[in-house]
Amino acid sequence: MARQSTSPAASAPNYTIPFITVTILFGIFGFLTSLNNQLVAKLEEVFRLTHGPAMLATAAWFFAYLVFSVPSAKLIEKMGYKRTMVISLFIMVAGALLFVPAANQVSFPLMLTAIFVLATGVCGLQTSANPYVTILGPERSASARLNLAQAFNSGASALAPWVAATLILADSSKASSAVSEAHMLQGPYIAIAAALLVLGFAVMFMHLPAITRSESYRPGKDGAPSQGRSIWSYSHTVLGMVGIFFYVGVEIALAAIAIRFFQQQGVSSVKTAGFLVLLYYIGIMAGRFLGSFLMTWIRAEKLLTALGVFGVALLFTSMLSHGPIAIWSLVLCGLANSIMYPTIFVLGIADLGPMTSKGSGVITIGNVGGAVIPLLFGALADKVGIQYAFILPIISYLYVAYYGLSGYKPTRAARV
Repeated sequence: MARQSTSPAASAPNYTIPFITVTILFGIFGFLTSLNNQLVAKLEEVFRLTHGPAMLATAAWFFAYLVFSVPSAKLIEKMGYKRTMVISLFIMVAGALLFVPAANQVSFPLMLTAIFVLATGVCGLQTSANPYVTILGPERSASARLNLAQAFNSGASALAPWVAATLILADSSKASSAVSEAHMLQGPYIAIAAALLVLGFAVMFMHLPAITRSESYRPGKDGAPSQGRSIWSYSHTVLGMVGIFFYVGVEIALAAIAIRFFQQQGVSSVKTAGFLVLLYYIGIMAGRFLGSFLMTWIRAEKLLTALGVFGVALLFTSMLSHGPIAIWSLVLCGLANSIMYPTIFVLGIADLGPMTSKGSGVITIGNVGGAVIPLLFGALADKVGIQYAFILPIISYLYVAYYGLSGYKPTRAARV
């Protein structure tokens, strides 16, 4: 136990391999989340659905966060971060394999079940991986580390649309029946299950710092949170959960509506529109690499506020313009989005000490915004048009700016 309290300089070399390992896991759940978004188009074809019912695939994915974020935090407390990651990977294997009977039976309910189980594993992996990165090193540089890891998450997210177009959506028009279209899902998800299984065993036998509880590396200071207080009494954590809700909702909503919006603004080729969506994701990735570098000089919360205001400006521009200006204003929202998730996450668990894992569980609940906001945005767009519907993402960006300006400030629970 005494070794864990040694100076950061003495233990820093031991963080390299753990950081690389967890960064790979960030890429995994980024890729699978983005791949699920692309799956909506395939489900429309297979089950002859309209846009609304097909969006249940996205809803099933993000509602898993609502159900399992807090249980995942409790699992971390009982099993530790490493074991929770391993268990989560094996749950993801089960979810990926469920796509096989779902495709065989051409069953939409079973397909949604497979999506939900896969997302449950991703939820556990994300709940454990995010705070693990912040714990492995000095608390001051936690935002920079998490932004760097999340940059690889964005890179894998950008890769998913290409994989989907090549292996899942390719030649779908030539499929002779719903059964043959559904069977196109089997090969990719069997491969995903095999890769996750190998990765699960690799992490299991890999030497990682065995942090069983957060207080091992973040024991807290005098007056810091204690296990006897409710995590819900810390406003910066709860407000951080709301920030994640708005951010994830904005990222998913803008990506989901982008192709249709680009076509309305004069982009005739679907491939060109898809390439612009790819640039949107590349903007997120590049911004996270740049943000990780800039946080050496600029405080994370100030950068968060600036990018929140930048997002508002971009969407107002896109709302009030047409053609290339409207298109590129939306594409650049990827850059505005870049550091938001990891920065809100780090600020939300700041100064929680032994309650870090509980804070992680609460904040991860906010991912359900990826299910709620796109549905609201789509409904609003149907009534008033896409450009006027941008008012909802603008409100979301304003909240993120507020969180970076004031809401992030840690507060202590009232003493009893």
